[in-house]
Amino acid sequence: MASVRTDNRLTGSQGFVCVGFSGFFSKTATSPLEVVKIKSQVGTFHCKGGFWQSFVVICRTEGLRGFWKGNLASCLRLFPYNAVHLTAYKKIVHLHIDEFGFISQWRAIFAGGLAGVAAALVTYPLEVAETRLVVQNCRERTYVGVAHTIAKIYRNEGLHALYRGFPLTVLGAFPFSIGCFVVYMNLDKLWQETPSRFTPLQNFINGCVAAGVAQTLSYPFETVKRKMQAQSARLPHFGGVDVHFTGMMDCFIQVVKNKGVLSLWNGLTANTIKIVPYFGLLFTCFEMCKQVCLYRNGYIVSPLSYQLTPGVDQSLGPSELEEVRRYLRNRNFGSGESSLGNRW
Repeated sequence: MASVRTDNRLTGSQGFVCVGFSGFFSKTATSPLEVVKIKSQVGTFHCKGGFWQSFVVICRTEGLRGFWKGNLASCLRLFPYNAVHLTAYKKIVHLHIDEFGFISQWRAIFAGGLAGVAAALVTYPLEVAETRLVVQNCRERTYVGVAHTIAKIYRNEGLHALYRGFPLTVLGAFPFSIGCFVVYMNLDKLWQETPSRFTPLQNFINGCVAAGVAQTLSYPFETVKRKMQAQSARLPHFGGVDVHFTGMMDCFIQVVKNKGVLSLWNGLTANTIKIVPYFGLLFTCFEMCKQVCLYRNGYIVSPLSYQLTPGVDQSLGPSELEEVRRYLRNRNFGSGESSLGNRW
């Protein structure tokens, strides 16, 4: 069983900002690995020599800024994605939680998958823009900035181009969810403890392993999706894609026929290496932001310490805690007036 309750000491906006900032920072820090992964999936010439050679070729042909192409689109996507994902997740979960506020792990992961699909539907044009920006040579640019990329794709190729490959997001959600479920179930047995007693390190390891397995299972769908996002007859070399195709199934067939089955996992090395630093930075930044918010709300004595503020009920929400403070201030003020009146 997995609890769906979050830390009620944070307001909704504080939780949203913490998630957004930590995601922004971790994505920016690991952007070079993301660029290599996407180029490998699409099949551009930069990645023909393997993982390490890709960094050399990108640096030589595009400079250091080439490793942060598309990062702005990826970061901008975080905020609406998290907002829609959280809202959809809560609504789906509330249909399945019991009277104690708990839900089975399988249902929670399934709810997360459906929420992820809903969030991807809203933010998919930003993902397409990210792919196009990453694949192009930044010294011979076709697109300039996120807004220009989306506008130009819409104007030249139509609205459907901004959602090309989206069905693969839905299809990939199933092996991703199954991978998460299988890993979490077995990790619970490995630790021989209930999830509620996991340490932060155990949760971090669980997240990394689950993400690694789940992404590996769903990776072929993402590879084909990236190729579909990148290919365009209006771009030089059809967008740099290493195979030409007419649709989703044809893309799968052409990749397997011309490049082999294993090419569906091109870029997996960069993606796997990225998991640990990404989740490590995500977790660390989130905790730091959370500490600042908890200090601001009055639950801890310092943003650099986990020491709880004496006399503060940690079970109260921020609004409830503020009401208690207001009541105490008013009572103390009234007591001060009474003593002043008695003195005179």
